[in-house]
Amino acid sequence: MRDLAKLPKAHLHLHFTGSMRVPTLRDMAVGHGVRLPGALLDGDPLRVPADERGWFRFQRLYDAARACVRSEADMRRLVDEAAADDAAEGSRRLEIQVDPTSYAPFVGGITPAVEIVLDAARAASAAHGVEVAVVVAASRMRHPLDARTLARLAARYAGEGPGEVVGFGLSNDERRGDTAEFAAAFRIARRAGLASVPHGGELLGPSHVRDVVDALHPDRLGHGVRAGEDRALLAELVEREVALEVCPASNVGLGVYADTSQVPLRPLVEAGASVALGADDPLLFSSRLLDQYVAAREVHGFTDAELADLARSSVRASRASEGTRRRLLADVDAWLADPDPGPGTGADALSSASHPPAG
Repeated sequence: MRDLAKLPKAHLHLHFTGSMRVPTLRDMAVGHGVRLPGALLDGDPLRVPADERGWFRFQRLYDAARACVRSEADMRRLVDEAAADDAAEGSRRLEIQVDPTSYAPFVGGITPAVEIVLDAARAASAAHGVEVAVVVAASRMRHPLDARTLARLAARYAGEGPGEVVGFGLSNDERRGDTAEFAAAFRIARRAGLASVPHGGELLGPSHVRDVVDALHPDRLGHGVRAGEDRALLAELVEREVALEVCPASNVGLGVYADTSQVPLRPLVEAGASVALGADDPLLFSSRLLDQYVAAREVHGFTDAELADLARSSVRASRASEGTRRRLLADVDAWLADPDPGPGTGADALSSASHPPAG
């Protein structure tokens, strides 16, 4: 078995605060005098039921962690460490998602907040050898006019390279807000050439995926895993070439599936869907990008050739330049062709990925 940490891949579903290392969160909490819930510091993966009470607990913990990010230095540290962790796991392209609204009060507004993240992304790309681009995301919990403001801001920094905005997203509880009311914001983003990458199809099923597809015209669907419950809908996503950012650890942590074996990864792939594995919120789910590939191998029985196909899908679904895509796809081919795959691909890799150095 080949070393999955050496498999070149793109990481397309990672949230800014949710990317944080536990030791980093502890440092920031001490530095700012914030008392944190023990569940954020014990290193155990979050497990909640797939209902509103479960989401409330998840959101409360996420908000507690986000409240510790209170300075430009904190924001830069998060981006740098996310890039370092991704690079260690074979990620060559990271498109990290951020809603700048929460950090704006500490750095002078949403524009400085975005510019700090973009500048940190450029620096991290140079330091760690992974291209770091940014997805600006609005929240379903806020007014759709706020989403338009963020879309206009994202459009100002649109590009495809490191330290540029490549997409516009919509996150938070799928049960909140009227999806159609966010369509105007996504039209602004699309006119600027940004990818449409809203969340949908994790907490809610195919009918919600249909709403998102019709109103927001996604290029990628954050999660989208439950589209598989409707064969006709899934076939339409395949035909439209809508990639699915599948995050198994999140699906289990939020109670959508009882365990990783129930996540329909293979049925989605066999239906022809373009699947990009993602970690979503490693801080809460104690599972990083490499863990998702290890689970695909050990739980779902993916061969090295099939794992290489997953990596290719992630690269093709990214907003990297054509040159970067060609280079990464060639590197995936080289990984698969290596006659001496080497050790370090099983449970040890899973454990080390879940518990990176404090650094």
